[in-house]
Amino acid sequence: MRLATRANGTPDGELVVVSGDGSRCLAAGPQWPCLLTAMEDWEGAKAQLEGLARQLEAGEGEALDPASLLAPMPRSWQWLDGSAFQTHADLMQVAFDTDPLNPERPLMYQGMSDRFIAPSEDVAFAGEEGGIDFEGEFGVIVDAVPMGATPTEAMKHIRLIVQINDWSLRAYAVPEMHTGFGFILAKPACSLAPFAVTPEELGVGWQDGRVCLDLAIDWNGERFGNANGREMSVGFHELVAHAATARDLVAGTIIGSGTVANRNYAEVGSSCISERRAIEIIANGKPETGFMRFGDTVRMQGRAADGSTPFGTIDQKVVRHVR
Repeated sequence: MRLATRANGTPDGELVVVSGDGSRCLAAGPQWPCLLTAMEDWEGAKAQLEGLARQLEAGEGEALDPASLLAPMPRSWQWLDGSAFQTHADLMQVAFDTDPLNPERPLMYQGMSDRFIAPSEDVAFAGEEGGIDFEGEFGVIVDAVPMGATPTEAMKHIRLIVQINDWSLRAYAVPEMHTGFGFILAKPACSLAPFAVTPEELGVGWQDGRVCLDLAIDWNGERFGNANGREMSVGFHELVAHAATARDLVAGTIIGSGTVANRNYAEVGSSCISERRAIEIIANGKPETGFMRFGDTVRMQGRAADGSTPFGTIDQKVVRHVR
């Protein structure tokens, strides 16, 4: 099942169920006006949403205008981002010239959750000097998770899977890490691909709590990376359990994988500019690739083995913020 959110003049938009080919939709109706409402009573919502999905399979529904789509969850109570790809961690250590991390628990920070940017919306920054970088990730949306849930229990609470561009401002990252507190300047709002999908929708693309899809990324029309999500050092169920160690997780919490990275990065490329810069430092002693400039574009698609794109496409331009 694929879900999306259509703009309707409200902060949370209108929840719609989307056909398998992404061309048609049916509104979820007044009982489930937005995705956050559905997540708060997922067991109650799921049966009705699946009924709409069956109607779409039978040919019903109205045409879906991609330009009308917001992020599938335009805002949430909580956004927690992990760093579950060891290759990415190792390369970022080089990029930032920091000491190696050997954490006993998964790495995770709490980021901005009051806004997620629409998949085709221009992304505004105050200036280029912040070191504008994209970060391709996958993520999950959970229903209510009780404190102390085990990884096995946490797996049952993963209801939807999403694709994310976790925008970063690299010039602020190291100074903020040195404070010992969390990111504020370095981590603005993220973008979400248009469709949130159930784990069943991915089929063999969802294995052991991992999204085993390639993440194709184009920067200014040229292929930048095509890493696969299978190499997470811990699965999403383990990230969810970690997040619930000392707190209940409210329904609608979004948890990210961290930047998708593979050991064979020389062949598949990277999912963020900082990784490429780290690879250049290793090879040549200094970075050669600059960060994004105003007018640059980035396009991201999670691709299944059959070439389908279950999450749809993030396709955005970086622009100057105007007050």
